[in-house]
Amino acid sequence: MGLIAVKRLLTIVAFLLAAFPVAGCGKTQVEKKKTGETMTFDSTKYSVATFGAGCFWCVEAVFERLKGVEKVISGYTGGSVPNPTYKQVCEGNTGHAEVCRIYYNPELITYEELLEVFWQTHDPTTLNRQGNDVGTQYRSAVFYHDDKQKELAEFYKKKLDESAVFNSPVVTEIVPATQFYVAEDYHQNYFDENGTQPYCAFVIKPKVEKFKKVFKDKLK
Repeated sequence: MGLIAVKRLLTIVAFLLAAFPVAGCGKTQVEKKKTGETMTFDSTKYSVATFGAGCFWCVEAVFERLKGVEKVISGYTGGSVPNPTYKQVCEGNTGHAEVCRIYYNPELITYEELLEVFWQTHDPTTLNRQGNDVGTQYRSAVFYHDDKQKELAEFYKKKLDESAVFNSPVVTEIVPATQFYVAEDYHQNYFDENGTQPYCAFVIKPKVEKFKKVFKDKLK
C-alpha cells in the first residue's frame, strides 16, 4: 500500500466533497416485475467487487465508465428475505442494500482503484442515508469477497478517518459478501437508457460529468 496512493485518495476526496451535489435518487412511480430474462455474461472470467453507496442508478452510471470494468449489475444484498423485489427493499424491512456488483479485469484496474472511486463519489459519513434517500437500503457498504478486499477496505477507511477529510466519522459498513439478487430489468443501465428522465438529466448527468473530469485517465 503506497503512501502516494493514500495521499491521492485524500486529496481527491476533499475536492469531490465540494464538487458533487448531494441529492436523493429519484424513484419510478410504478413497480415493475422481473421479466425472467437470463444474462449470458460469463462472470467467471473476471474479478468481482460489490459496493453500496446509495441509489444503484448513480453507482452504476459511475463504475460502468471505468476502463477495466466489464459489467456492472444493479441488485440487492445483505438482507434476510429471499428474492426481494424493489418494492420490498424500498420499504426497508428486508435488510438488503441497493448495490452494484462490478466485474472487472484486475490487469486493467485494481480493487484499490475501485475503492478510490467508491469513496470519492458518495458521502460515507451519513448513516443509512445518501442525500434525500433515507433507509438502511441506502447504506454505505463494502461487501468484500476475500480477505485482501477486506484488508484494503479497512485500511482506507482508517486512513480517511485519521485524515479528517470528512467532518464526521466514516460509517461505511465492511462485511462479507452474501447472496446477491439481480434487480429488476428496468433498473439495469438505467442512466444510459433513461437519460432524458428529469432525475437522470439534472442529478446523475452532472455527477457523471464531474466524475469524468476527475478520473479522465481511468475512463474507457
